[in-house]
Amino acid sequence: MADLDRLLSVAAPTDQPWRTDPDRYWQAMEEAVSERDSPVAAISLPALRYNIADLTRRADGVPLRIASKSLRVRPIIDALVRMKTVVGVLAYDLAEAIWLATDHTDRPGIDDVLLGYPSTNRGAIADLCANPQALQRVTVLIDSIAHLDLIDTVCAPDAREPVRIAIDLDASLRLPALGDLGVLRSPIHTVQEAVSLARTVVGRRGFRLVGVMSYEAQVAGVGNDVPGKALENNMIRAMQNVSMREVRSRRQKVIKQIRNLTHLEMVNAGGTGSIEETARDHSITDIAVGSGFFGGHLFDNYRHFSPAPALGFGLAVVRKPRHDVVTCHGGGWIASGPPALDRLPQVVWPAGLEYQSREAAGEVQTPLRGDAARRLQIGDRVWFRHTKSGELSEHLDTIALIDQGYLDDVATYRGEGKAFL
Repeated sequence: MADLDRLLSVAAPTDQPWRTDPDRYWQAMEEAVSERDSPVAAISLPALRYNIADLTRRADGVPLRIASKSLRVRPIIDALVRMKTVVGVLAYDLAEAIWLATDHTDRPGIDDVLLGYPSTNRGAIADLCANPQALQRVTVLIDSIAHLDLIDTVCAPDAREPVRIAIDLDASLRLPALGDLGVLRSPIHTVQEAVSLARTVVGRRGFRLVGVMSYEAQVAGVGNDVPGKALENNMIRAMQNVSMREVRSRRQKVIKQIRNLTHLEMVNAGGTGSIEETARDHSITDIAVGSGFFGGHLFDNYRHFSPAPALGFGLAVVRKPRHDVVTCHGGGWIASGPPALDRLPQVVWPAGLEYQSREAAGEVQTPLRGDAARRLQIGDRVWFRHTKSGELSEHLDTIALIDQGYLDDVATYRGEGKAFL
């Protein structure tokens, strides 16, 4: 197995071939795995190093927390967590959090795993309560007293050690004319609502309040420099500026009052697109980052940063229905979010191919049209970029590590037999 700790500690590259010569960049990716059958995925370690360095720079000294849903590759998550600038993981499922936190014969568990979403999985709750190590390392997220009640019905307070709890504070921007701008997550929005829930947790047997998290999705996950949309970009940037001022002020008030009730170990916030602005909030302890490591194409359209496309995948040409059309096997690996073209994988190599509007990316076949198709033959490969990150790992068992040629494979969650959602 490749020594990822050593490989990721190498200095970030000064050149950026993915921008200066993208054709050569993707061709080198193909050459490194040319003997592999399709579909195949590959990570450029120089590009990953660049993203690590850039994310760290943008955080300006604030520790990062790895959003596992955007990677779903345990060896890389483990290596990132061991970096000095990283404090732990933001997991997306309770069973996953327990798996990541527990020591195994082949690896130690991660000692700080914050669950980024509430769980009603009774089996996983029972597993957590029966796992002393996980109880010390996993923090469960709640936004309702009902979440506490459910835990108690699975395992009574006197039959377990206290469960570590974090409160999910809604970070959306509420405007009377427009409604909520953000994601529909937590009902806990006001200072009073947050402090009231905190008092309940602190006073309830079997629980220990240790954290607060919030996710300003309207800033972290919305591009503000989309080509050809100048007016819309200006409106989005204005909304994001207003939103960050509001959430920083509100979050600071919440944290100040909750700290009067109990000691908070963690205050997590933000995401890939909001790092600089989130870092300005002195009430937080760490910033969640996931997609920024692999550099999905959804994050190309930001004014203040530009991630390297570290991860890509190749599909085989299996048909040529027309002289200027090739059909690839598979490809319908769609990202979450509102159904739209920006949720499709992006065709990157060879240049000059595009989707057919009536078919787009298909579950089993993806037709592509363009001048480049004239040169492609049955068995050749076309390379794509995923949209966000996590969706790719659900389709492949392994991902190849590339650094001046092929180095090794790393297993995805799927490759380790894990399917949490």
